Amino acid sequence: MAETLIDAQFVDYAILAIYFGFVLGIGLLARRHISDSVDFFLSGRSLPAWVTGLAFISANLGAVEIMGMSASGAEFGLPTVHYFWVGAIPAMLFLGVVMMPFYYGSKVRSVPEFMLRRFGPGAHLVNAISFALAQLLIAGVNLYLLSTIVQALLGWPRWTALFVAAMVVLFYITLGGLSAAIYNEVLQFFVIVAALLPLTLIGLHRVGGWSGLTDEITKAAANNEAGPPADQQLNSWPGQALTGFDSPLLSVIGIVFGLGFVLSFGYWTTNFVEVQRAMASNSMSAAQRSPIIGSFPKMFVPFIVVIPGMLAAVTVSELVQLKEDGSGGATYNDSILFLMRDLLPNGMLGVAIAGLLASFMAGMAANISAFNTVFSYDLWQTYLVKEKDDSYYTGVGRVATVAATVIAIGTATFAANYSNIMTYLQTLFGFFNAPLFATFILGMFWKRMTAAAGWSGLVAGTVAAVTVWVLSEDVLGVIAIGEQGAAFVAAGAAFVVDIIVSVVVSLGTEPKAESELEGLVYSRERRARQHAEYSRLPWHQQPARLAGVSLGLVVLLNILFW
Repeated sequence: MAETLIDAQFVDYAILAIYFGFVLGIGLLARRHISDSVDFFLSGRSLPAWVTGLAFISANLGAVEIMGMSASGAEFGLPTVHYFWVGAIPAMLFLGVVMMPFYYGSKVRSVPEFMLRRFGPGAHLVNAISFALAQLLIAGVNLYLLSTIVQALLGWPRWTALFVAAMVVLFYITLGGLSAAIYNEVLQFFVIVAALLPLTLIGLHRVGGWSGLTDEITKAAANNEAGPPADQQLNSWPGQALTGFDSPLLSVIGIVFGLGFVLSFGYWTTNFVEVQRAMASNSMSAAQRSPIIGSFPKMFVPFIVVIPGMLAAVTVSELVQLKEDGSGGATYNDSILFLMRDLLPNGMLGVAIAGLLASFMAGMAANISAFNTVFSYDLWQTYLVKEKDDSYYTGVGRVATVAATVIAIGTATFAANYSNIMTYLQTLFGFFNAPLFATFILGMFWKRMTAAAGWSGLVAGTVAAVTVWVLSEDVLGVIAIGEQGAAFVAAGAAFVVDIIVSVVVSLGTEPKAESELEGLVYSRERRARQHAEYSRLPWHQQPARLAGVSLGLVVLLNILFW
């Protein structure tokens, strides 16, 4: 980040100390309720929907969400809202209404374990390894951005900041497992909102409201050599500033198919980091409602993340210079930090710093807790050391937590090479999530899909995404598209190639008997029974009706900010 330190005073440090006291205390309290591996990895499947719903969204409201989306807001403007209203909400609702019954009803402990039951060990091993690798890389992103706050606050060297930040997360995850992570995520959600909302309100007041912000962006764009034109920054559609496509039609297709379908559904419906929170719920209805409840705060996050980025781009001198001609030492990832520095008085600054630290710890803790579950259950227990006592695997989970934290310190250095962290993240999602979603969705609705197709489709899809990335402007420059537009194309290629390979291989290999697929593929009869059960519940406890309200609101937001 830039060399400017945040001018924190005693009152700010006192607020931080109180916050960390709560975080570590939750870890100690959660430890008392761990008696077996299900308690450690899945909170004993005992939590209410509102807790898992807030944890679901808080786990995603990490460093990537805040630093990455504010960076995209500063660089691209309003089209960044597509990551929320197109690239998140529909997939979250689909997860709650359609897919959670498969996960929760089958009583699997992880998403890769579901792959094992549906496709066998080949697809399971490929998925478990790729997921574990992805979590180590993404945990590194969260840790890298967490360390930037520690460095900005105290002026410590990067490696010292990385180590200290990692140790705090390691402490409460190792002690309290998933329960500690989830209850801290609920706390962190409210701290994050309290930290970021003042940036939007004070920033808008300073520039004269929304009309003042649009005027400032229009004036800045007139002298802008490095950034997109004003109309592309102030209109969400067709989103050319975000995709990098010259054609409005291709831009819309890229957003709807690449981001809204492949990347979004691939992330939200198959990513165990998120699914794990819902699986900790105390009933099927609660599990289904968890991502739907999370969708309501999710759709309003742009107002406290994207808009501050847009404000920073026209009020922070370092970013104004960066956007005008690409010069200066700042990066778009610094947007929130610079805005905090310029807008917030001491005391409020302490709350803001606590909120950023909370978001980064929530994101990293989510990655680490998902990693230790998949490593312990899906890799260690399944392929390396079988039939040990339950306490043995809980111990393995704790060791895996320590190892993952250490490795994340190393992978954090990869993130330092990107001025906009979202480019790096979307590239990773294209590699790991897009092909997995293709395999999942085909295998869930097509009983004929075989075990061989499961693993071969995953491998082929991943290779396709990596190939597009290598050929893009970011590496070799053979394909004339780069950054987030290249990530969208890579994700689309992964999805299409996975589907084609899976269909071809399935037609040439033997499928499982239908009796072996009970609860693992779509069944009209099962859905009808579930609908009859839910019809007796109040409307707000019926997943489909609650999802309908959420979808209506997000359609309205898309219309209002067209």
